[in-house]
Amino acid sequence: MAKTKRAKPVKNLDGAKRRAAGDEVALEHARVWVEFPDPADPEQVFRCDLTWLTSRWNCIFGQGCQGIEAGRATDGCCTLGAHFSDEDDERRVAAHAARLTPASWQFHAEAQAGDGWAETDEDGDRRTRRVDGACIFLNRPGFPAGQGCALHTMALKEGREPLETKPDVCWQLPVRRTYEWVEQPDGRQVLCVSIGEYDRRGWGSGGHDLHWWCTGAPSAHGAGEPVYLSYRPELTEMMGREGYEVLAELCAQRLAAHAAVPPGATPLPLLAPHPADPG
Repeated sequence: MAKTKRAKPVKNLDGAKRRAAGDEVALEHARVWVEFPDPADPEQVFRCDLTWLTSRWNCIFGQGCQGIEAGRATDGCCTLGAHFSDEDDERRVAAHAARLTPASWQFHAEAQAGDGWAETDEDGDRRTRRVDGACIFLNRPGFPAGQGCALHTMALKEGREPLETKPDVCWQLPVRRTYEWVEQPDGRQVLCVSIGEYDRRGWGSGGHDLHWWCTGAPSAHGAGEPVYLSYRPELTEMMGREGYEVLAELCAQRLAAHAAVPPGATPLPLLAPHPADPG
């Protein structure tokens, strides 16, 4: 499983102001985490944020998304381009990019020019190239094939999951997967795979300065399904089928416990709902 490489944001210097104004909830709040062994790998355990995975977040790109850079709401989180997690990630995207056409990709001609569609940044890392201030794969408003990621749109038209065609960091957002080797008291080491919310901090120190970020924004929390269901394909790819099935059962149990709280009663603190969810 490839690790997600964090993207590098531009500075807008107003992320803290948005949180203070109530446009986003505080980064620090109570969370419920659960840890369980990976049924498919005895040397691996999952540590999952049930508060996030049972939240009612959903992507509102083109439907109220304010964008990560001021004045570029229609970019969503595509302003910066996407850093590849590894060479395999870039090769996979390249194979699908080769199938895009001028009719499905606004910047097809630019991608065929000398600079191509990928570049090496100032730190030597590979990422998708930016054109006119955003990712080269982002079709802008008014493009006949529709607004949004050309790779994402192609996948949907072909009946595929977008995770098959898009860079790792793009299809995993806003779920964040991290790895840590943990030594047990008996000296045995296990790989702890954490699955949680990709909040502002996931972008690094510059994440605090993003113009807006959706995971903490109440306007992005109103979905009919919780994240663990709406992101079933992505979570299954991250965790494997058996690991996801265990997670789904634990999430369902948590939601059932929350539903059992009588109307008007205060939920148990251990249920720790996401503060951006509807009350």
